[in-house]
Amino acid sequence: MNMSMPNSVTKALDQPPVELADIFTAHQSDYHSRYSVPVSHLKVMRAIEICRTDTLGGHTDKCDHCGFKRIWYNSCRNRHCPKCQSMAKAQWLQSRKAELLPVSYFHNVFTLPHLINPIARCNKKIVYDMLFHSVAYTLKLFGVDPKHGLNGELGFTAILHTWDQKLFDHIHLHCVIPGGALTKDGQWRHAKKDYLFPVKALSKVFRGRFMELFKQANSENTLRFEGKSKVFASQKTFDQLVNQLWQKDWVVYSKKPFLGPEKVLDYLGRYTHRVAISNHRIKSMDHGQVAFTYRDRRDGNKTKAVTLEAHEFMRRFLLHVLPHTYMRIRHYGFLASKCKKDKLIKCRQALNCSPQQAEPPIKRNAQAMLLHLTGKDLNKCPVCGKGSMCHSEEISRLPIHTWYISHGRGHWP
Repeated sequence: MNMSMPNSVTKALDQPPVELADIFTAHQSDYHSRYSVPVSHLKVMRAIEICRTDTLGGHTDKCDHCGFKRIWYNSCRNRHCPKCQSMAKAQWLQSRKAELLPVSYFHNVFTLPHLINPIARCNKKIVYDMLFHSVAYTLKLFGVDPKHGLNGELGFTAILHTWDQKLFDHIHLHCVIPGGALTKDGQWRHAKKDYLFPVKALSKVFRGRFMELFKQANSENTLRFEGKSKVFASQKTFDQLVNQLWQKDWVVYSKKPFLGPEKVLDYLGRYTHRVAISNHRIKSMDHGQVAFTYRDRRDGNKTKAVTLEAHEFMRRFLLHVLPHTYMRIRHYGFLASKCKKDKLIKCRQALNCSPQQAEPPIKRNAQAMLLHLTGKDLNKCPVCGKGSMCHSEEISRLPIHTWYISHGRGHWP
């Protein structure tokens, strides 16, 4: 069971004045009147709305010394919910810690041109799969090519993001890459300290591979053309789009290497389980409008504010709902799940690493993980400080169709 933080602890952690759930609760009826809402979006909105409320049930704890009681409500565990990612992220990072190598790490970002956005909206799985495949193909090709200095197998983690700071479409992959390759004879070949691959060359190969898959999908009638993408439904207009895409320089961005493997985890923690917007960026909800902050990269990364109509804010957020069960974090090369265990052993042998680095992380429950990360002991009574909080009683969850009708949503689909 995935438990929320108790109310007393939540308030102590500077709870934001407005949350995404508040916006959905207040403005969902207006949103429904303006847009045709797919079931997948309904489920995301409903999950966020009822997360950590009595609707999902929970349990009470009671201090065995002073009798103080507190309530824990269950979380929705939806991956689009801004309140449910912290613990999942911490557990994921603990697993990745066991896989770090004592080498430089590089960060590359591969971005799709915005001309593809209308087609991507109604072909999410197809376009995202093509992006993952094209990036993996490109990096693997450069890794084995002797002229780029490695001539071996790369390992890398790719993380899909589909938004920018204002919640518009901005489809890109963040790739974290150990600086080197494992050769066929089990040797480790180091990359240059400040340089992995030339970004212009990466961009051309990335563009070529994606366009090959893009045209193939159209020729096989795999792509759907709806909404704003209907203009590309004919072969003539699709070919015009293809020509425009060939003429553009596709963006591949290479950041400076991380200062040590430990910094990789700090970085990954900012990107892996991020949702389109966190509750702490939402500043207000007044008179049908929502204000939130964003970083303006064109103006020195200054923090600014933008205000949108609530329905437009919701529309932009829901653009980034992923297809059901879609994997937005993937591992390739010697970090691929099917071969990672054996190949990481070979990497460490080649690097003369201590085998202790490969030991699996200690598995912890939610309370133990919070204690490990923050020093907060939730089993200790927050009132008397002497007793221990013990499980007292269960709180039953409300049947979802009952909640749906009681909150004026009609019938649950």
